[in-house]
Amino acid sequence: MPGVKKPFALSCGDPAGIGPEIICKTWRQRDSFDCSPFFVAGNSGDFDGLYDVPVIKISDPAEAKDAFDKALPILHIYDGEIARPGEPTLDGAQCALHSLEIASGLARSGDAGAVITAPVSKSQLYKVGFRYPGQTEFVSERCGIARENAVMMLGGPSLRVIPMTTHIPLKDVPGQLTHALIIARTKSAAKAMTRNFGIESPRIAIAGLNPHAGENGNLGDEEKLVMQPAIDELLEQGLDVMGPLPADTMFHAEARSHYDIALCPYHDQALIPLKTLHFFDGVNMTLGLPIVRTSPDHGTAFDIAGKNVADPRSMIAAIEMAATAVAHREIYDN
Repeated sequence: MPGVKKPFALSCGDPAGIGPEIICKTWRQRDSFDCSPFFVAGNSGDFDGLYDVPVIKISDPAEAKDAFDKALPILHIYDGEIARPGEPTLDGAQCALHSLEIASGLARSGDAGAVITAPVSKSQLYKVGFRYPGQTEFVSERCGIARENAVMMLGGPSLRVIPMTTHIPLKDVPGQLTHALIIARTKSAAKAMTRNFGIESPRIAIAGLNPHAGENGNLGDEEKLVMQPAIDELLEQGLDVMGPLPADTMFHAEARSHYDIALCPYHDQALIPLKTLHFFDGVNMTLGLPIVRTSPDHGTAFDIAGKNVADPRSMIAAIEMAATAVAHREIYDN
């Protein structure tokens, strides 16, 4: 991929999950897609002999490019017990946390071109002192960005979505869906579409909160009182925004052809269509950071770890999306 100059840093995720498996399978399939060189920060013992993938230890990220065609480069940053697939431990959680810290730091320092985070178990991380809602908030803090300014985007080949509120109870959404939030999330989306994907005039669709987008106030008034005034302000500022739209008619193929990204008031409203369309190749990308960070849009899958059935398509897509963003950012920033 033109513009990709530094190897990507992959955090290993929880080594008892499917992270090592999908990373190894991605390396094995490196010739089947435009694969940017990458290395893994983790315990090399968790990868030695895995799925017949040769492993090479590196001491510096710069070594990854020359090593990548011959073996999977591992930046060995953790000495611990070798993980047993499907059996998470505190030692494995420590390895995952240390890997996340190192990989994020290398991207922040410019020694890595991007960071791709493999899946972690938050419940295991909490046992070793992790105090963040997820990896997104951890990475944003390490980049000096306030949590509320780091925006979660989920994307696949035919759809990109942003949930304007994320991991909160549904009953709390109306109170969190403010004029300021809608403005901020939409502006973040517009900038990200240009900076990361090269879309000069992004078309943005905004879903209503209530059924039928409130049915002119008969099924809820958030659209009239909060959402429409924010959208009008965005239009006045020159953004190409449409909405609030009935969410139930926004995601069929013809509707999707009219926008580049959709913003939804709450988590499931955005993620259900995304995962329906792109369950195996969806990517989580954090917007608003000085670095490129992507992640496969799935969890650790402890129940299938070690069984050689994990699908690497989401990891492959995460690397491809990171490469696209790095290349477009170089053009945008220059």
